[in-house]
Amino acid sequence: MPAYILTGAPGAGKTAVLRLLDINGHVVVEEAATDAIARDNALGREEPWHDHAFIDKVITLQRQRQNSVRAAKTATVFFDRSPVCTLVLSRYLGFTTSYLLAREVDRVVAGGVYETTVFFIRHQGFIQTTAARRISFEDSLVFEQLDEQIYRELGFQLVEVPAGLDQSAVAAISGPGLP
Repeated sequence: MPAYILTGAPGAGKTAVLRLLDINGHVVVEEAATDAIARDNALGREEPWHDHAFIDKVITLQRQRQNSVRAAKTATVFFDRSPVCTLVLSRYLGFTTSYLLAREVDRVVAGGVYETTVFFIRHQGFIQTTAARRISFEDSLVFEQLDEQIYRELGFQLVEVPAGLDQSAVAAISGPGLP
């Protein structure tokens, strides 16, 4: 079961592209941090990403979602972010890398859990804030650079995908060469 990662700046449109991939019949796995934020918000924690334990909550949810994928061995699976993205988030927030995060990144990289080709969706030139996304456009560009840097350092090959919600982004991802 080939597993591909969609990554890029916050607000670049990864989730929207993932939804189009789903509509087109691909197996998709939702991003975990947004749901971890929503769960903490429901428990009265306004900005849970300031707590170092938040990173381990995200990595745990990512692992659960990865383990729950039920697809035919030949099906291609697309993940909205990965543990590498959580490492990027941890560094962006200025946290030291937790043991759980380091172990999970090592596991997915050494174990070849994901294909080495990663689809990198560039920013759209603006950012729409949400309850979970309160980053400025300028800070999202810093995140995007760090994201690109860390993926390359870990040996992934980034394929640029046009920003925006349209079929050209989906075609760039699910086009020639993929099942």
